[in-house]
Amino acid sequence: MSLEFRHVAHAYGEVQALRDISLVAPAGEITCLLGSSGCGKSTLLGLAAGLLPVQRGAILLGGEVLADETRSPPPEKRPVGLVFQEGALFPHMTLARNVAFGLPRARHGEVGAWLDRVGLSGLGGRYPHELSGGQQQRAALARAMAPGPAVLLMDEPFASVDIVLRRSLRRDCRMLLKGRGATTIIVTHDPAEALDIGDRIAVMEAGRIVQFGSPEELHAAPCAASVGAMFSGAQVIPAERRDGVLATAFGDWPLASLAGEVPDVPRLDLLVHAGALDLFADEAGLPVRDVHATGEGMVRVLVGGEGGRDLAIEAANAPARDARFRVVPRPGSARAFAAR
Repeated sequence: MSLEFRHVAHAYGEVQALRDISLVAPAGEITCLLGSSGCGKSTLLGLAAGLLPVQRGAILLGGEVLADETRSPPPEKRPVGLVFQEGALFPHMTLARNVAFGLPRARHGEVGAWLDRVGLSGLGGRYPHELSGGQQQRAALARAMAPGPAVLLMDEPFASVDIVLRRSLRRDCRMLLKGRGATTIIVTHDPAEALDIGDRIAVMEAGRIVQFGSPEELHAAPCAASVGAMFSGAQVIPAERRDGVLATAFGDWPLASLAGEVPDVPRLDLLVHAGALDLFADEAGLPVRDVHATGEGMVRVLVGGEGGRDLAIEAANAPARDARFRVVPRPGSARAFAAR
């Protein structure tokens, strides 16, 4: 079943957390809500789960109204499974009893099969404190999926797991979710995680969805510099067209630095990669603030610009820390977006 949000808004007192959100999480797909802290992604998940009442708009499941301004069933009355950042297993129950918790007694025989599916075969007799962080998250996933919910909601499910384990856990989780045909919404602040596990990604900023699409669409055609920076690791540099050049906090850059279509507006946001910038010694140039080896045979040089802004440049050799440089993007290396 698809899960749909129609014109949903939510506020905490005077703070508007969500602003007219409309979104469809397609049936059988994994939809990631991606954004920084405070963007509204966890609030949207909480509304779907029934942890928060709907103040404005409606939430539909399979085309039928699940919750709106007049009714908001509690979590236990909704056909949804929940997985939180810490897993939230019952500490006084064994792993097997945790997984069996949401199942009718007649289905308790399925517990072993679910432990097998999440790679926890033979660990049913252990308690949560006897499991690693990754094992606890796998157990939480099994417990949430075992009852067969129409929708699975996951809030930062891999954030508490170390980075090496996180990658394999994401891969295994995606295989399991796709294999079961589960409609899933995952909240994350990590663009790499969204690209790794999501079929579709909703990028959120300040309570709004600024772009929604497949990982390929967002990576190839971001609607704004901030979205492009999320997926490319590039830097966003404000600029103004002035006398045939791009005026930035790091000096005037030539218009030839830009690639592709350039918006016909005076103020731009430039998307620039650290490896596409060249340094030229200049006594009147920008000061070096830091030099750091990247471990890939390159160094990252941080130079200071106007207004306390910094710019990172990848270089083959480390410059003197008291040196000054002029920084220029290579021709056709920067992408321009209308400033927001």
